Amino acid sequence: MKILLWVYTIYSALIFIVLMLILGLFIVIPLIISPKSGGISFFFIRIWAKIWSFLSGIRYEVHGREHVKPNQPYIYIFNHRSFIDAPVIPVAIPQEIRAIGKKELSKVPLFGFVVSRVAVWVDRKDAASRKLSIERLLKILSSGISIVVAPEGTRNNTSRTLLPFQRGAFRIAVETGTPILPMAVIGADRIMKRGSILLRPGKVRIYFSAPIDPKPYQANGDYQSLSDKCYNRLGAMILTHE
Repeated sequence: MKILLWVYTIYSALIFIVLMLILGLFIVIPLIISPKSGGISFFFIRIWAKIWSFLSGIRYEVHGREHVKPNQPYIYIFNHRSFIDAPVIPVAIPQEIRAIGKKELSKVPLFGFVVSRVAVWVDRKDAASRKLSIERLLKILSSGISIVVAPEGTRNNTSRTLLPFQRGAFRIAVETGTPILPMAVIGADRIMKRGSILLRPGKVRIYFSAPIDPKPYQANGDYQSLSDKCYNRLGAMILTHE
C-alpha cells in the first residue's frame, strides 16, 4: 500500500511542477504589469488548482458560498491541518484574495516565486516581520481585496479541534471594520497528514458561515472577545461537519 502511495505522490508532484511551469507566467505577469490585474492572476491560479486536483483525484464540496458578497472584502479564517489547504483556498473562495504564509515557503523553488505575488510572507519569530506583514495586510484590505489567515499560526497536528488563535487578524478586523468570514476545511488532513509527504486521493469539504461583524467590538478595541467568538464559531462548524 505504501508503495502505491509513493507512486501516487510522485505522479501528483510531477503534475504540480508541470502546471506551475505552464501557468506560472500567466499568474505572475499580470501582477508585474499592474497590481490591479490580480483578478487575471487568480483566474489562472484557480485553473491550476482545479486541474491539479482533478488529475490527482482530489474533489471539493463547498457549502455556504451564498454568504460571500462579491464586492465586500473579508478576512477569511480557516482551520489549518494540511498543506492541501493551498489549492483548497482558491477553489473555495470566489474572490481575489491575498494569503499570509510562513516565510519558509517563499524559498520553495518555483512555487515560492509564483506564490510570492499573491502572498504576504511572515517570519512569526521576528517581531519586525510580523509588524510589516500587518502593515501590508492593512494596505491590501484598504484596496478592497480580501485576505486569508490561518489564525492558529501553524498546522494543527493534535487531537484538539483548534489550537489557540493568534490575535493579529482580529486586531486588523477591529481597526478596519472588515467582517471576518470563518471557513471550516474538513478532510484535508486525510489527504496529506502533517509530518508526511505522502498524498492520497479523497474529498475535501469546505463550509462557510455567515460573516462576523467586528463593529460591536470597535468602541473598546476588544479584539480578544472577537477572537473568542470566531474561535467558538469555527470550532462548532468543525465539530458539526466532521
